[in-house]
Amino acid sequence: MATLKLEQAQKIIEVALAHGRETECLPLGIAVLDPGGHLLAFAREDGTSFLRPQIAQAKAWGALGMGMGSRALVERPDGKVLNAPGGVLIRDDSGDILGAVGVTGDVSDRDEACAIAGIQAVGLIADAG
Repeated sequence: MATLKLEQAQKIIEVALAHGRETECLPLGIAVLDPGGHLLAFAREDGTSFLRPQIAQAKAWGALGMGMGSRALVERPDGKVLNAPGGVLIRDDSGDILGAVGVTGDVSDRDEACAIAGIQAVGLIADAG
């Protein structure tokens, strides 16, 4: 099984942030987690609120924990995961989960678009739910 490398995680963040700037998103916080839910990489732009690291990780963590992108969780309130778009699973060509990205800062649909752009930039499959 393939693993998500730090270099890939950093590129996901770089591209997601660039996509956010291109689409005039509000300042973003982006977390990339490994398949076990551990933080692999994180970045936040100047001007984000102090809760953005926790929110980004919660979106990614919920996607990993439920095995589906957080968009699919909107209709499945749990109370322990953040059920809003912006938590996107990272899959390889075989469909195996390599980790997840959580983006927060703008409206959830725009957060999700940034996560997808970053994942696709490293040649992996974004599963938003």
